[in-house]
Order: sequence, then C-alpha cells, then structure tokens
Amino acid sequence: MQEQSSSTGTWQSLSSQAAGAVEKASRAIVAVHGRRRIPASGVHWRRDLIVTANHALERDDEINVTLPGGRASTAKLAGRDSTTDIALLKINGIDLPTAEIGETSVLKPGHFILAAACTAEGSPRAAMALVSVTGPAWRTWRGGALDQTLRLDRNLHPNFSGGPAIDDQGRVLGINTSALSRFAAVVIPASTVHRVAAELETKGRIGHGYLGIGMAPVILPAAVRESLKLSGDAGIMVMAVEPGSPAAQARVMLGDIFVAFDAKPLLSLRDLQTYLGPEHIGKPLKASIIRGGKMMEASITVGEKPAVN
Repeated sequence: MQEQSSSTGTWQSLSSQAAGAVEKASRAIVAVHGRRRIPASGVHWRRDLIVTANHALERDDEINVTLPGGRASTAKLAGRDSTTDIALLKINGIDLPTAEIGETSVLKPGHFILAAACTAEGSPRAAMALVSVTGPAWRTWRGGALDQTLRLDRNLHPNFSGGPAIDDQGRVLGINTSALSRFAAVVIPASTVHRVAAELETKGRIGHGYLGIGMAPVILPAAVRESLKLSGDAGIMVMAVEPGSPAAQARVMLGDIFVAFDAKPLLSLRDLQTYLGPEHIGKPLKASIIRGGKMMEASITVGEKPAVN
C-alpha cells in the first residue's frame, strides 16, 4: 500500500510540474491564422515579434493571431525563410510576455520534452514526446543550417507547428516543425531561431549563396580516378551556366566536373550546399575541376541568390 501511495505521489508531482511548465510557456504562445483550416502556433520571441513555422503560412498578408485567452490581433509578415522553416511576424501594441529560453545542449536521446501550442480559441495545448536523436549542426533538405540536431520520436498535430518545445520549467528549447523531416517532428533549436529571426528582422529574408550553374552528380571512371590520383569516386558535372553568374565570370564551362572546393571532396549535391550558406556570400572558393581529362583550378566568388518576388 505504501509503495502504491509513493508511486501515485510521484506521478501526481510529475503531472503537476508538466502542467505548470505548459501554463508558464503558454503565456507567450499564440495561434497563427495564415492557412486554411487548422491554425499553426507561434512564440512571442522578442517584443512585438512572433516566430512561427514558415510552411504554415500559405499567404503573405491577411495574417491574424489569436492571443492567449482568445483576443484576436492582426500581424504583418516581417520575413520568412523556407530553408530553416522559420517565419517572423510583427505585432504592435500587444501586452504579451516574451518566451524564456532554455538550454538545448543538455538534451540526450530518451529525455522527455513537452510540446506546447495555442488553439484557435486561444487555449493552451500540450503534448509529450521523447528526444529521439541529438547531434551536431546539419543542413536541411532545403539547404538551411540548423545549429544542432534535435529530432522527436513522433509526429505532432499540425497546430503544434510553430509552437515551442519546452523543458520542465516552461523554458523554450526551440520551435517544432513537421516540414523538415518526413518521419517525425524536428525542433529548430533556439540558437538557430535567434540567428535567423535577427536577419529576417533586418533584411526580410536570408541570403543564400549562388553560383549560377545547373549540376548533376556523376561517377568518375576508374581510369580517370587513377590518372588524376583522386581519392573519391564521384563529382558534380556542370550541365548549365547562367550568363553573367559567378560561375560564368570564373569561366566555368559546360561539361566541367567539380571534384573539390577548398581541397575538400565534392561527392554529392548536398556537399555543394555546404558552400552556399549566407556565411560564404562574397567569399572566393578554390574549385578543383576536371576538364578534358585534366585537373585545373578556378576561383569562384560566391554570389547572393536573387530574391524571388
């Protein structure tokens, strides 16, 4: 009887702590109406700025938010980035607490976290998940850079996209999204949200590197690898060169095969994406190219991809 009572007390304590964490976090969570039917959620990240999931905004205007308790307000899109699935909304004159940010470096697979959201009526919503995978920085399939790998063991209801993953103290660890993995929810770490939101607030968009070439991966014949003493068996062939582009200015030609940038092998298009982040814009890349069966070097200055209106 005493053991059962102790177990019940522990469960009630954990339950109360989780409810308290959600209650605390929910004061800074809104529902975001930017698509048909089910709203997403958003977090009041900094004064008058709401962070949400980019994929949940199907339009750039006529966006509304429901505040905790049910009050409605309009919001203006301040910027969006599909590569990290982050969008920034601006609200004015709303008295709403900002999120308290937690620490993600302590998370390990098997840790429980809470996901929080705001319903269309302004009520808090909660779910529990396990941290499934943690790891180093990675690039999304769209080419965006996330500072840390944080994957959950399950998918979440669409209302949770744009809402926070929180710890047992109600501190925000990052933003939940279903758009960066087909298998389970991904948490965009708070450090990434800080970085991307700051640039979106300033520029309205995230700059992405641009070479101006169409490319396709190819397998290198054994004879070519042996004659050029290459360690890798693959490269990336140039299929098109845009006039006036950084590649054209560097005199890259159709049929060239890129095998390395800055002495690091290029074995896939994903490897290429590593050099097209905003941190590389305006910087030269030393390209190792196979042309006519011979190895040559070229310097290509990474440009900024033009904005798409």
